[in-house]
Amino acid sequence: MRRLLPRDGRAAFLLSPIGFASMRLVLLLLVLVAPSASAQPDPFGRALPIVRLTEGQTDTLVVADLLGPIEGTPHFASTEQVSVAHEEAAGTLSLTPREGISGITTLPFTFDGEAYALAIEIRVPTTHTFTFTPDLSTPDAPMPEVFVIGGFNDWARGLDQLTDSEGDGTLRATLAIEPGRYEYKFTVDGEEVLDLTNPDSVLNPFGAYNNLLTVRPAAEGALRIHPLSTGRLATFGFLLYAAATATRPDGRAAPPPRLRPDDIIAFANNRPVQVSCERGHEENCIAGRFSVSDIGELSYISGPYTVRLAAQHNGLVSPWVEVLMIGDRSLGMNQVDGGTAFVWQDAILYQIMIDRFANGDPSRDAPVRHPEIEPPANYHGGDLQGILDKIEEGYFTDLGVNVLWLSPVYANPQTAYQEFPPPHRYYSGYHGYWPVEPRAVDPRFGDLALLRRVVSAAHERGLKVLLDFVANHTHENHPYFREHRDWFGTLELPNGSLNLRRWDDYRLTTWFEPYLPSFDFEGSQGALEQVTADAVWWLRETGADGFRHDAVKHIPNTFWRRLTERLHQELASERAIPIYQIGETFGSYDLISSYVNPGQLTAQFNFNLYDAALATFLNDDSDFANLATEMEKTLAVYGPLHVMGNLMDSHDKPRFLALADGDLPPGTDDKELGWTDPPVVDDPASYRRAELYLAYLLTIPGVPTIYYGDEIGMTGANDPDNRRMMRFGEDITPAEQRMNAAVRRLIHLRRDHPALRHGTFETLRAEGALWAYLRATPQAAMLVVLNKGDQDQTLTLDGLVPTVHGFSGATDALTKTVLADPRLAIPAGGYRVVALRR
Repeated sequence: MRRLLPRDGRAAFLLSPIGFASMRLVLLLLVLVAPSASAQPDPFGRALPIVRLTEGQTDTLVVADLLGPIEGTPHFASTEQVSVAHEEAAGTLSLTPREGISGITTLPFTFDGEAYALAIEIRVPTTHTFTFTPDLSTPDAPMPEVFVIGGFNDWARGLDQLTDSEGDGTLRATLAIEPGRYEYKFTVDGEEVLDLTNPDSVLNPFGAYNNLLTVRPAAEGALRIHPLSTGRLATFGFLLYAAATATRPDGRAAPPPRLRPDDIIAFANNRPVQVSCERGHEENCIAGRFSVSDIGELSYISGPYTVRLAAQHNGLVSPWVEVLMIGDRSLGMNQVDGGTAFVWQDAILYQIMIDRFANGDPSRDAPVRHPEIEPPANYHGGDLQGILDKIEEGYFTDLGVNVLWLSPVYANPQTAYQEFPPPHRYYSGYHGYWPVEPRAVDPRFGDLALLRRVVSAAHERGLKVLLDFVANHTHENHPYFREHRDWFGTLELPNGSLNLRRWDDYRLTTWFEPYLPSFDFEGSQGALEQVTADAVWWLRETGADGFRHDAVKHIPNTFWRRLTERLHQELASERAIPIYQIGETFGSYDLISSYVNPGQLTAQFNFNLYDAALATFLNDDSDFANLATEMEKTLAVYGPLHVMGNLMDSHDKPRFLALADGDLPPGTDDKELGWTDPPVVDDPASYRRAELYLAYLLTIPGVPTIYYGDEIGMTGANDPDNRRMMRFGEDITPAEQRMNAAVRRLIHLRRDHPALRHGTFETLRAEGALWAYLRATPQAAMLVVLNKGDQDQTLTLDGLVPTVHGFSGATDALTKTVLADPRLAIPAGGYRVVALRR
C-alpha cells in the first residue's frame, strides 16, 4: 500500500526540472505503463477529476460527475486509506478517509473488466476564527445578531453566526475554510459592516469595500514537481526528465529531498503507472527521470492523453502536475493528420454580441418601434452576414483567436418590454436572451442556412464556434410557456412576495423579469427532455462545436447531467474533438465547481479569479501576492490544465477601460452612468494598463476570452453601455490602433508557444507591484514578468529562475531578441515575456 503523509512533517522541499548541463546529478526514476493485452479504448475520454477529500469528513459524490456519461456500472472497493460506500441504485459514492490519514493516494475501480483508478488528495482541515466585539456601553443595549458572510460560504446570510461562546462579550465563530483568498464582511442586525480587526480590504464590484482574508495551508514550505524534457527509449517508450532541490520554510537552501518511489503517484490518463528508481538507488530517488511507454503501447488511449503525477514528502504534498501528450511527445510538438492536434487548452475565445458587431445586410434591419425605447436598448443592425464577412476577410485569423462565441441566435420579441427595477426603462431583445422560439434564428440576424454558412466558413479557417444556449427561461410569448405552463415555476412566493432576481436565496427558481418565466426542471421531466433535445438539435443542425451556457447556477445539476448525457450519446461519435460547454455562474468556488466535471460542464468562467485580478490591476496599492494566492486556489480547485474561461470584459460587466480611466469611481451606479454620462477614454495610460492586463490574461492557465472591442480598448459602463457597436478601419483612433497591434502580438504569442497554453505554472516572485511566473512544458519554458508599478524594475535571471532549470540563454519572446545580459529590465506599467533556452 502507498505510504501517506506523517502528521508531524515540517521540512520544506521543492522538486523542480533540471537541465541537461547538470545531468551528472540526475538519478533514474522510471514510470512504466504496462496495460493488459486486452485493454479496451478509454471509455472516459479524458483524465478523470482529482477527488479532494477532507480528513475526518465523508463526501458523497455522484458517480456520473466523476466518470461522465458511461454505459455500465463501475465497481469500487475500500482501501487502507479510504472507506467506500457505493450506492449503485442511487448512483452515489460516499468516501471517508481513514482516521489520521492525509496526503495523496489512489482509489482503484474496475469498469467493463478493466482496471482504473481515481487520484485522491486528502487534506487536513484549516480553520479561522472571526471575532466581533459589539458596543454595549449603553445601558440595556441588546446583544446584536452578527453573521459572517463571504466567498467561503457563498455569501449566505443567516448561516454562520458569531456567538459569545466564552462569556466575555466578544462574539466568535470558528469556521473550517480551505486555503485560499476570500472576501468577506459581517452583517450586524442585517446591516453589512467591515471587520475592523482586519486592516486588509479590497474594493468590491458594487463600489464598497470587503475585508480580505488569506488562509494558508497547515503545512509550511512547498513541494513541487516540474517536467523538463522528453526523449526516446527503445524499451520504455519516452522519458520525462525531472530533478529535485530543497528549500527550508525560511527560503534558505536545504539538502535535496530523498524521495522514495512510494512518495510519488503517477497516472497515464486514468491508469496508475509504476514508479521505480535507478538500479542501486531503489530506496532514495534524490532526483530523477521517468518514462511512460509510447502511444502505440497505450492501446486503451486514443488521441491526446494526460500524464499526471504528484509527490509527498515529510508532511508536504506537491500540486498535481499534468502533461498533455500525443504518442511520445508533449502536445504542441506533434502534427496529427497534417495539422496540429487541437485540445481546448489551445482555445482563445472571441465573444461576439451579434447585434453589436457588424452589419452585413442592412435589408434585415428592423429596430423595435416604441415611444420610450432609447437607442442603447434597441437593435443596432449587427447580423450573421456581418460575422461571415469578417471571417472571410480574415479578421479573426489575423487577430489570432480560434474560437468564436456567438450570442444567442434565437428569435426574440418584436416589441419592447419594461425592466422591473427602477428606473423601469424599456428594452428590446437585441441581445438574444429572450427567446420566443426554440429552434428558429431571429430574422434580424439571418436564418438557419446563413448560420450554417458561418460555422462552415469558420471551420474552413481553423475556427471553432460556440453557440450561446439559454436553458433557464423563455420569454412569455414562447410556445413552451403558452402550451406547457406546468413546465415552469411560479412568480409568486408563498408569502406573497415576487420571486424576482432572488439570485442566491431562491437561485433555482427565481425569475429574471416578470415576462421571463423560469423552467422547473426538477418538477417537469417533459421540460427536461424537450430543452435538452433542443440543445442537441442546435449542434447537429449547425455543426457548432459547443455551447456557452447562460445562468448556470439557476438551473439544477440534473439538467446539466441529462444534457451532457444526450450530447455524449447522440453526437460525440460524430465529432473529432470533444464538445466544449462553458457556463456562467457568479458565486463561490464550491458553487462554480459543482457544475464542472465529466458529467456536466467542461468549464465555467472564472469570475473569482477575475474579481481578484480587477482588484489587483486597478488598485495601485493592491499586492500581486493576493492575485498569486488566488491563482494557486484556482489551480487547486480546477486542476493544473483546466479550461476555465478567463476574461477582462464581458457583456455583464463594466469594461476594463472605463474602470482604469477612473470613469466609474467607488459608489457609482455603473449601469445608470452608462445612460447619463457614457465613459470616454481620456488618459492614454489606461490603454497601457489594459495591455498589461491582457499580457496576464494571455499567459496564464485556462482559456482566455476576448470580448469584442477589447482588441481596440473599447470602453463602456455597465449593460447596455458595455455593448456599443464595434468599430473597424477608419473608425478606429490612432491610440486604438496601437492597442490593436499590441493585442494581436499577445494573442499570437500564446498561439506560438505551447508552454503558455499547456505548461505548468509556478510563481517565482509576487511582491508589491511585481509578479514573475514560469510556464513550462517538457520542451520549453516561458518566463513572464508583470510590473504594474510606476517605477522601472530590474530582475536578474540567474537569481530569479532556479538554477536547476539549467537554461543556457534567453530570448525576448515578443521582439525575438537574444538577451545577452542576465539582468531583465521591466518598464513601469509594462511586462516582459522571455523564452528560456535549455
